[in-house]
Amino acid sequence: MLNIRRLELLLDVVELGSITAAAEKHVYSPSGVSQQLRRLEAEIGQPLLQRQTRGMVPTDAGHVLAAHTRRILRQMAAAEADLAEIAGLHRGSLTMGTFPTLGGSFLPLVISRFKKEYPAIELHVRSSRFEDLVEMLENGQVGMSLLWDYEWNRIDPGDFALTTVFEDATALIVGKDHRLARRKQVDMADLAAEEWIVRGDAHPVVEVLQRSASAAGFTPRIAFQANDYQEAQAMVSVGLGIALAPRTAVVNKHPGVSIVSLGSSAPSRRVLLAHRHDRVRAAAEMAFQATLLQVAKDTTADFR
Repeated sequence: MLNIRRLELLLDVVELGSITAAAEKHVYSPSGVSQQLRRLEAEIGQPLLQRQTRGMVPTDAGHVLAAHTRRILRQMAAAEADLAEIAGLHRGSLTMGTFPTLGGSFLPLVISRFKKEYPAIELHVRSSRFEDLVEMLENGQVGMSLLWDYEWNRIDPGDFALTTVFEDATALIVGKDHRLARRKQVDMADLAAEEWIVRGDAHPVVEVLQRSASAAGFTPRIAFQANDYQEAQAMVSVGLGIALAPRTAVVNKHPGVSIVSLGSSAPSRRVLLAHRHDRVRAAAEMAFQATLLQVAKDTTADFR
């Protein structure tokens, strides 16, 4: 691999006509420049310059190498300019992951602000289930991702670098005509006689219900298993039962239900931003994280 500094010295000697002029440009001694050029000639295996009465002139090999060096230096300058633009967030892209409840509630707020502040950054978002998001992080399909966990299944900080975004409270969904619909807060112990609508496929909110009910001294009676939170809300609205959901899942509330706080009688989940420990993070990712955390600070009350 040819040394770029020596190539640049050769080009300056060719263009300026003397070793002394090249030395002055780079604040080197003439002997230092001559030494570097002799090393370059040794690497090439042929002479690059010859002395004449009016100074140094390039050999045929010197002419060829100087021409290539001009192109190399232009490309390097262009690369530096491109990197400066990316660092200054005048261009670039990032790809991130999210899960559906945040994709339908909190994340659009972040994206809206980010696009206003950094319109030149190309943003790609992948929405999927927890296991798929972890896999995409591991194989580099996304540079960072929103994830979640509960106190009994914490994500190992050795697996990913984790930043807590906010605590997503567990809320109670009841029908508009339910006896508790006008309450601001209830306790799980008040719900022992109720029938429940839960998410199917061993969804994590089922374990939240089981743990919360067990702590309150009862076993929940399941009336219906829903495929998503929209279906769960619809069934609650017609009186089939009541349900639990993270606050972010009911930002888009069904008109026939009320959302009631459970206080500390039901556990909240942590919403986290994760990225690989071994990954060098681009400026666009750092800017997006800063925007994400600021929006979370501004809107955190909405998810309690």
